Amino acid sequence: MNREILDRLDVITDEEKEILSGHRDINRSLYYRPEKTRSTDVIDSSLVLQDGKLIDIRPNVRFVHFPKHTHNYVEFVYMCQGHTTHFVDDNKIELKEGDLLFLNQHATQEILPAGRDDIAVNFMILPAFFDTAFRMLGSENSELRAFLISCLTETDRGGNYLYFNVSGVLPVQNLMENLIWVMMSDLPNKRTLAENTLGLLFMHLTQNADKIMMSGTSYDEKIMISLLSYIETDYRDAELGTFAKKNDIDIYSLSRLIKKTTNKTFRDLLAEKRISQACFYLRNSDLSVDDIAAAVGYENTSFFHRLFRRVMNCTPREYRIS
Repeated sequence: MNREILDRLDVITDEEKEILSGHRDINRSLYYRPEKTRSTDVIDSSLVLQDGKLIDIRPNVRFVHFPKHTHNYVEFVYMCQGHTTHFVDDNKIELKEGDLLFLNQHATQEILPAGRDDIAVNFMILPAFFDTAFRMLGSENSELRAFLISCLTETDRGGNYLYFNVSGVLPVQNLMENLIWVMMSDLPNKRTLAENTLGLLFMHLTQNADKIMMSGTSYDEKIMISLLSYIETDYRDAELGTFAKKNDIDIYSLSRLIKKTTNKTFRDLLAEKRISQACFYLRNSDLSVDDIAAAVGYENTSFFHRLFRRVMNCTPREYRIS
């Protein structure tokens, strides 16, 4: 990461100075409203997101144990340097340099003390900003993206957190550096830049589904992420039987799981992805419709035309010139 960014994040904060001077606990007044009493403390967005902000960042407080808590906002943690230990929904997670940890509003979190050189950034996001950033993902139909988004905004649908082991994914690292830089700046178009950068970040993260760990990560959740990622990358030749055999799962059980999770069939999911990719080619290339049909997996061009019209309510040619 850029040295200037790290130097700015490395500065000992007033809160950390108090801890180093002998205070063994966090300063609760910075995070919790005293009138709110629950079995698990809830960090209040009005205290960490002031002046009507929808998104903000702050360095992760070091040198102290942060007791179990939840947030009434979405949070994600980026490990800029070193490592930190988190317990999220009682699952131990070791964040290493370059890793990302996303938590929705239902996740419980506990953080062990970090050292001077363990630098992490916490992003706090209110739903309004979060939804705006995800509009960038709406231009292409993707069940994988919808599934991951739901994990960050809902409970009991894939869990309450997503851990991305993406230290080796250069585009993600570059985008995180850009996002931190934007959030630390005073640019007049700061919010727009942050929204677009966050949208691009999620586009890249959904292309690295194999590097995701989810809370509790049940067998069904792992299978669904793997299947949706398979459709995203191998849509031209994807077959349900091939996937079932590779993952040693009964094809009928897999079909029921797909229907239960997405309310669609494998054929529906595959067709949506292929048509979505065909739309991309129609917008961004001079390929003939027949060549596009073959490129997305349809040798029968008549079938492709019928399917495209059914899904898009227009012909491929009408879509291209619209």
